Amino acid sequence: MACEVVWAEVAAAFASRTRANDALERLEIEFSAMHVTAAVDAGVNWRTYRSRGGPRDRIVPDFLVGAHAAFRADRLLTRDRGFYRSHFTGLTVVDPSDGS
Repeated sequence: MACEVVWAEVAAAFASRTRANDALERLEIEFSAMHVTAAVDAGVNWRTYRSRGGPRDRIVPDFLVGAHAAFRADRLLTRDRGFYRSHFTGLTVVDPSDGS
């Protein structure tokens, strides 16, 4: 499953809406809308991150993806293991490039 943020990021890699939808359909990725609780958690966590000196290279969408996965699933497929492992400790982080 993937939330709005992931859906948009994946779609940006394709030349057309049709190609993006076809790819996501072939992969059997289910669209899962962001729940209000996950959205609020993302905003609060981002604010805490920034108030503790976290750099601006992390933006709210990064936190939306993690919060959505934490709320709706038990794992997150990402190559950005360090960030998600340190900020979403309840998630199992799976890196597709290392077969984990």
